[in-house]
Amino acid sequence: MAADLGPAMAATLVAGVRSRSPRKREEAIDALVAVAAGVMSKKPRELNLAGNPACILFYGVNGAGKTTTAGKVAFRLREQGRKPLIVAADTYRAAGIEQMVAWAERAAVPHFDGSSGADPASVVFDGLQMARKRGHDVVIADTAGRLQTQRNLLEELGKIGRVASKALDDEHYESLLVLDAVLGLTSLVQAREFNKAIPITGLVLAKLDSTAKGGAAIAIEAELDVPVKLVGVGEAIEDLAPFDPAAFIRAIFH
Repeated sequence: MAADLGPAMAATLVAGVRSRSPRKREEAIDALVAVAAGVMSKKPRELNLAGNPACILFYGVNGAGKTTTAGKVAFRLREQGRKPLIVAADTYRAAGIEQMVAWAERAAVPHFDGSSGADPASVVFDGLQMARKRGHDVVIADTAGRLQTQRNLLEELGKIGRVASKALDDEHYESLLVLDAVLGLTSLVQAREFNKAIPITGLVLAKLDSTAKGGAAIAIEAELDVPVKLVGVGEAIEDLAPFDPAAFIRAIFH
């Protein structure tokens, strides 16, 4: 348990469970769920889709599942009757734009693409302007993968956030850090550094399955007060679900 949560959080949960004096395994599980839920964020877990248009910015390290998640969210919103526009702002890799375009086509959602080498912030700005002109009510922006140690790229991410805020007339937007559920406590280190560059409004746990428990989410929520909003549970475009804290905690410890 400490491997995902970290020693301090693991100790906190153990102490909380012991204070409840459970006598049976199920009582201990119930106690763990209650204690862990108590330290997690109390902020809303629904996507903030206010704004004209609303904006969801996806970012994270290379390979975390940003592009896949962006495509799944676009599909989900279209199914709900929204009019999303995907903005492919991973301009460092031609393949990055191509992958986002492929997901946009799978989701049957229009897309706006940056050219190779273009300034990602300007691509997001132009995409937001186009969305407003064409009546799209949600912009889904996919950015380049970057490590939490790459200061120049984190500064660029901060610039993207500032530009998005300007284009939206300072309205709030969703700033979602996508985490690979396999990575364990490394995700907490990532979240700390990304949160310095651009305030995180929510987390996405990608690649969550029976082998990847994603327990570090508890420690991240407790430290940064940032809620997990979505979980990716497979490769299909429908494999995206809202986050249920109690069910998540129970699945980790059961």
